[in-house]
Amino acid sequence: MATVTFYEKPGCINNTRQKKLLAAAGHEVVALNLLTETWQPERLRSFFGKLAVRNWFNYSAPAIKQGEIEPESLNEQEALALMVKNPLLIRRPLMQVGDRTMAGFDQYAVDNWIGLTETKSYQDMESCPRSLAQASCGHE
Repeated sequence: MATVTFYEKPGCINNTRQKKLLAAAGHEVVALNLLTETWQPERLRSFFGKLAVRNWFNYSAPAIKQGEIEPESLNEQEALALMVKNPLLIRRPLMQVGDRTMAGFDQYAVDNWIGLTETKSYQDMESCPRSLAQASCGHE
């Protein structure tokens, strides 16, 4: 099994669920605080691979929900600069296994990448359940 460096927002319900799913599949999870990490644009960029810039963002972040930031209008450099200043904007989790990295938790992609042997069915593990109740993980 893999050792997964897991950059999370402590207290995030989905990050907790995601870590449990990884551990249940036999992976060792090393959780780090995404918000207190000292990010450099080049390092942060490595997690996003071929994702479109708009898919780098946490749409539950207050600045996005309030219309202060429109991810669709940003280029890579602008997006990275904003994320370095405000890590709440970063799509969570960021994960690393060896030299490979990933942003977000698409169960199918994670299963294909490192395996989720306990997965019986795929479900949305990224949308904040609190958003559905008019609260936001971005505020926590």
